[in-house]
This record gives sequence, structure tokens and C-alpha cells, in this order.
Amino acid sequence: MKKIRSIALLICMFGVAAVAFSQSPVRLRGVIEKIDSSTLTFRERNGEVLALKIAEKFPIQEVYPIDITAIESNAYLGIATLTRADGVLEALEVLVFPEAARGSGEGHYPWDLQPGSSMTNATVANLVRTDKSRMLTMKYKDGEKTIFVPESAPIVTFKPGNAELLIPGAFAMITAVLKDGRPTVMRVNVGKNGFKPPM
Repeated sequence: MKKIRSIALLICMFGVAAVAFSQSPVRLRGVIEKIDSSTLTFRERNGEVLALKIAEKFPIQEVYPIDITAIESNAYLGIATLTRADGVLEALEVLVFPEAARGSGEGHYPWDLQPGSSMTNATVANLVRTDKSRMLTMKYKDGEKTIFVPESAPIVTFKPGNAELLIPGAFAMITAVLKDGRPTVMRVNVGKNGFKPPM
């Protein structure tokens, strides 16, 4: 009886995973459990453990924290936000793109970091500084948004990484797609030495 229940649970788990991967790409946030030559085992933030096929080649990016002073006029940023009760967009996190990645995902659209969150990838057109916060006017091809960056918002950037970063216990955000019937890793943003990518 116990074995039957276990099989049913496995079927249920794979069914949930199949629904999750029915639309691609899918962003997964959590912790790497283990990795071998063909499979990356990942514990998603909802607790679900997924066995992800490793693509032959995929980009690995090391995400690391930087100071708020890196937010400058004309910088290209990706900012996840929530709308406050007063209508102001407040940053949950800020990604300062390297210059080579300028233009990536430009625009303002829903995001899945938190319920109700949105993402703005745009250029800093105007910047008002205080010691520990920023008020930004962000311009993109279809418009602009004003975003408040509080002291509490983590500020990060990224650089090319390698497979040595993909170790058990590492926090990561993985982009995966359903390929040949299996969830497959296409990109990994990963922290080093216990750092958790906030995107």
C-alpha cells in the first residue's frame, strides 16, 4: 500500500512539473542539490525538487552584489518592482547590466519575483540621489517609469561564470524549457559563496 502511494505521489509530482513546463521559458529560483554530466537536480523555492536535463552548451553567469553608487545616469538597469499604495513603483532589486548587455529585455512588463511584481529594463534618464536611496526616471522604447530604489533593495550585476559555480548548495535562477519532452537547462544565473541572486 505504501509503495502504491509513493508511485501515485511521483505521478502527481511529474504531472505538476509537466504543467509548469507547458509554457516556455520558465524561470526557476532555488538551490542546486546535485549535478552530474547529464542532470542538474534543483530544489525550487516552493520546495519541489526537479531533475533538469543539461543542454550541451548553456551560459552561466555569476551574479554578485555591488554598491548603489553603480547606479548612474545612462546606466542600463533591470529593476523588479512592486507598486506601493501611493502608486509609486518601489524596487525589490536592481540589476546593473554590463555595457555589452545593454538593451536586453527592454520594456516594462509583469514579473514573477513576487505576486504583483513587474520588471523594467531601461536606461536611467534622470537620477535623484540621497545617501542611501535613489529616485530614477527610466526610459525605454515605448515609454518611461519613475522608480524609487530604497536602501533595502539589493544591487547586483553579473559576469561570465563557469561550471565550477554549479555546486550543491549554490543559490541560482535557472531558465529552462521543455525540450524533447524533458525540462532542460538553458541558462543559469548563480551566486558564489552562498550569495543568493535576488532577481
